[in-house]
Amino acid sequence: MKFSGTMMELISIRQFAHVVGSLARLSKMCVVRITPTHLYFIINEPGALNRAPGLWAELDQGHYFTNVVMAGVSQEHNEIFLEFEPDKLSGTLSSLKSHNTSIRTLKIKLAKKLSPCLTIEMQLPSFSDHARTVVHDVPVVPLPRRQWHLYQEPEMPHFSVSLYLPPLKKLRHVVERMKSLASALTLSANRKGMLVLSVTSDTASVSTYFRNLSKPTWDLEGAPTQGDEEQLFSATVEIKKLSSFLAGEQVGPAKVICNIVDERMIHMFLLHEDVTIQYFLPATRTT
Repeated sequence: MKFSGTMMELISIRQFAHVVGSLARLSKMCVVRITPTHLYFIINEPGALNRAPGLWAELDQGHYFTNVVMAGVSQEHNEIFLEFEPDKLSGTLSSLKSHNTSIRTLKIKLAKKLSPCLTIEMQLPSFSDHARTVVHDVPVVPLPRRQWHLYQEPEMPHFSVSLYLPPLKKLRHVVERMKSLASALTLSANRKGMLVLSVTSDTASVSTYFRNLSKPTWDLEGAPTQGDEEQLFSATVEIKKLSSFLAGEQVGPAKVICNIVDERMIHMFLLHEDVTIQYFLPATRTT
């Protein structure tokens, strides 16, 4: 197995750091699936429908790396699956933020030192004619092929309603204020373009309404086509997890789609030219 890739564009380095930072906020463990053309970051979420992962992030290597060397476990199975702690990789990238405006290159390489690791090499300018190189090692655990089936691309759920979300920054502000009132939040939406965020506590019930939101067009089996446009479909989820996902605004998505499987799950699509992130948040019952 081998993998190495070099980033030379500052915007790509920053966006990669934002994606990894989002992973670190959502889970202690993550799996990266490396193919000849893409990187997939996967977080499995207990309780998700259809054995779907909690998060699936798909990065096109061509947008991030100027050159890539990759060889999988075999010619027939040309992929690599590595488990790692995302906060360690995020911490490595965050520790170099003070140099972000002057980074020359960022290289990621699968290496075997005392144990398997992802070696992060960052070239920084120095006062002399030679660049300085900062190196960090992030431990990884290669996964055997018998476990690969646990980290495959998720199926699209049969959702009840689908809407484009308002700007994530605005939505996150609302959710952060509601987080002080309750541990769970209910998202409700209808096919007329209305989204409702609501929380209930012993002292108050608060709801925020967004109207006239756009609806994506789906050409999918199971996508809703008929029904009462006024009918609300809802799912109650952990507000802390939702807030952590909404921090993904730093990735700078062009659009975010919210699909609601009534009383069962919220499925969100964060869409960007260079990265697509899907988040599956199962409904929870509160007493």
